Amino acid sequence: MSEAPREAFRAGLQLGLAALLATALLAGTTWLTRDRIVAAEHRAQMQALEVVLPADRYDNDLLADAIQVQAPAWLGSESTTVYRASRGGEPSALVFEAVAPDGYGGPIRLLVAVDPAGTVLGVRVVAHRETPGLGDDIEAGRSDWITRFRGRALGDPPAAGWAVRKDGGDFDQFAGATVTPRAVVRAVQRALGFVARHGDAIRAAPAGDTLRIPTAPDPAPAR
Repeated sequence: MSEAPREAFRAGLQLGLAALLATALLAGTTWLTRDRIVAAEHRAQMQALEVVLPADRYDNDLLADAIQVQAPAWLGSESTTVYRASRGGEPSALVFEAVAPDGYGGPIRLLVAVDPAGTVLGVRVVAHRETPGLGDDIEAGRSDWITRFRGRALGDPPAAGWAVRKDGGDFDQFAGATVTPRAVVRAVQRALGFVARHGDAIRAAPAGDTLRIPTAPDPAPAR
């Protein structure tokens, strides 16, 4: 073999060995940090859920005891993860995302927790595109408006009260922004109706199952 091919072969061999070493180091690093990454992701998910569900309300692993629910007419998205909280072996809450599709700037994503009696434990906005300075008062960091759903249930207020005051309901609207709070109120009411109608089936489904719910809420009365 002449000198030039020999050098090319040597350079290729060195490059291959370097790539093999880099791959081995990357695999080793991934293996060593995998558990920490999983634990960090678990903590982040739990912290997000505990915004609406206090830690003293459950003693099970929420992330392990969850199912997928396909109920777009109720929850506003094609598929939603429902986390099932329990304490002492007894159901204590359902936590799930509900989407208000009719926000002023587009869909408003909410995280909702509801206890077995159908009472709201908490509601928070996960994401929205409402007009800054007007519709963004749905954020807990800007206003306490979203916290006023806590303790509410179907019948409290009565059905006609699940609306903003401009529409004859019990919930405040924002100055210059009625569409945003109206959309959120409707979404929370639908979420409560969803739990009332399908909560038993959700609690009974095996963890990891997918539950398809083709029904829809009753049409809202015209205002």
